[in-house]
This record gives sequence, C-alpha cells and structure tokens, in this order.
Amino acid sequence: MHLYLHVPFCVRRCSYCDFSIAVRKRIPVQEYVDILLKEAASLPEDDFKTIYYGGGTPSLLPAEAISTLLHELASPRRTPHAAREVTLEANPEDVTPDHAKAWRAAGINRVSLGAQSFDDTVLKWMHRSHDAPRIGAAVHALRGAGIENISLDLIFALPDELKRDWERDLEMALALRPTHLSLYGLTVEPRTPLDRWISRGATRVPDDDRYAEEYLLAHERLPVCGYQFYEVSNASLPGFRSQHNSAYWSGKPYVGLGPAAHSFDGTTRRWNLRAWEAYRRAIAEGRSPIESEERLTEEQRELEAMYLGLRTVEGFAFAALRRPSPPPHFAAQGWVIVRDGRLKCTPEGWLRLDSLVNELTMHTESQQ
Repeated sequence: MHLYLHVPFCVRRCSYCDFSIAVRKRIPVQEYVDILLKEAASLPEDDFKTIYYGGGTPSLLPAEAISTLLHELASPRRTPHAAREVTLEANPEDVTPDHAKAWRAAGINRVSLGAQSFDDTVLKWMHRSHDAPRIGAAVHALRGAGIENISLDLIFALPDELKRDWERDLEMALALRPTHLSLYGLTVEPRTPLDRWISRGATRVPDDDRYAEEYLLAHERLPVCGYQFYEVSNASLPGFRSQHNSAYWSGKPYVGLGPAAHSFDGTTRRWNLRAWEAYRRAIAEGRSPIESEERLTEEQRELEAMYLGLRTVEGFAFAALRRPSPPPHFAAQGWVIVRDGRLKCTPEGWLRLDSLVNELTMHTESQQ
C-alpha cells in the first residue's frame, strides 16, 4: 500500500494551476489534521511503503503537524519510518535551515521542490512566490539538514514572449545536482489565469515543434550527467527513482486522504470531494467525503496497464498485445522498439504516446 495526503492550502494560485487548492492567509492546521485523521479512521490497518505529502503547498504545514500525521497513519512496528520513502512537496521560499531540520526530525527523507524555472521574469509570470536564488538556498538548506533525496520540478514549453532559455534552466538545475528531476510541458487548463490570458489574446502557448525540441533537449542533456529518464516526465540518478510515483505507474494500490485525493484498490478508483470546505464539512458531519467512484472493467484495466507501462522505460509486455507488430510507421520512425519481449517508447515515441496507445487499442478492438 502507498499513502497520499493532499494538503490544499496555498498563499496564492499559480497562473497555470487547476489543482484542488484553498488560498488562505492563515492555515487551519489543527482542523486539517483532525479532519484528515477522522477520514483515516475508516481505513484498514495497512502498512504503507511510501507516504507522500502533496498539494497545494504541504510545506506550509508546521513540522509538528507533519509528524503527527506520519506517526498516526503509519505503523513503525512493521516498517520503521526511516525505511520508508516519505516525500514532502515544498516551495523554495518555505525551506529554511530550521524548517529543513524540523522536517527531517519529523520523518521526511525526500523533498520535491517546485522550482519551475531559474528565470525571475518567468517565475513572476507564473505567480510563483520565490525568486531564482531561493532554489539553490533551499537545496543547500535541505542537504545541511541531512535530506539528500531532492527532486526539482521544471516546466518547459513556455510562451515565446517570455524569452525563457530552457537550456540555461537545465544547466542551472544540473549544477545543483538533485537526485531527481521532473519536467512538465506547460498545459492550458480550463478556468486558470493562463486560460483567461489566452482567451483574450494576451499570450499563447508554443507550437508542437518547440515543445518537442525542448523535451528532446532534456533527453540529450540529462543522460550526459548520469540521469536516466525512467518515465515520460521523470529522470533520476541511479537508485533515486520516486518509489511513490512508480507505484502509480505500475498499478499498485494506494490510498488518498484529503480533498480531491484519489484511492485505488486494484479494481475500483474513488475520489474525494474537490473543494476543501465541502470535504471538511462532509467529514465534520459524519458523511463520506467520497464524491464518486468507478469500477474498472477488464478492458479498462488492460488499457490502463498498457498506457502506464508505455509511460515507463520498462515498457509493456508485448505478449499481452493481440497484434503481430507495433504500428509500422511508429517502428519505421524509431519511435518504438521491441526488446526483451517488451514494447518500449523512445523519447520521440513518448512525445506521441497518446497516438500510439490509440492505434494499439483500435487494432486490438478490430481483432475481437
């Protein structure tokens, strides 16, 4: 089992963000902890191999609250806390030497930093609260506290008018030598500030060619420095893959607590009410916070296993596909390879992952 805790609170909303967040000047810490523990009371007493504080901005929680949740929700009798991967998402401006030491004492051994860019103009456009120097200061503070497993998030394919130098951002990130990097192409989600800017013509996202160019540049640069892309958006040094996220991609069961959190038991997916107030009220009144659920059919599970497998460097077992070969044009262009009985995407194939899965699915359906 793997555990995800959604901490929805933020001091502001980023321009591209459509996550379940609650912008608050004051974080209702004790109420949040109490509500989360009430939701958890109905869970079976499972042990958790990984624990992930996501958000929102989990680094806004005091270390005491992080520690309370960790020790109440995970039994050290079966798996000592030190043996687990326990991740905290953090904004660079929240990372101080004292905070880092407190997080380490609370049981955090991995931190995912929302760096996004090393360009102050870009950070301001994104509505981020930190500047570029804070990223390096945060990394040094974490290492000084004994937290060596550090991931950096970066966003690529930004609007042309920002004149962002993606290669420079990659070089500055690599200079900090994080153990892990997550690279995400900018996406336009409905009802975000970015969506409104585009709708009135104030900006526009780059075309597919530049998206591909920047994505492939990362695939050229990171391996030279010892990083391996083990998933379409994630690369790590040897031994530092995200165990928690890898569980999602391999179809393992997980439990999610908090607003908008998802859970999966292998056949049924459930998700909680999205808004903090609606979620909080449901728990406080003794009602279920679950907004909806879906039970996956065998066909849906097969499709999901194929899609998730192809997202990873391990690929998908070719014997499970009811077709003699990959789509010819994908193979001819070098977008996929078959190795050790598995169908795997190349970096160029990852750029076309949705198209590949659609073609494989249509061919399978035509054979039934």
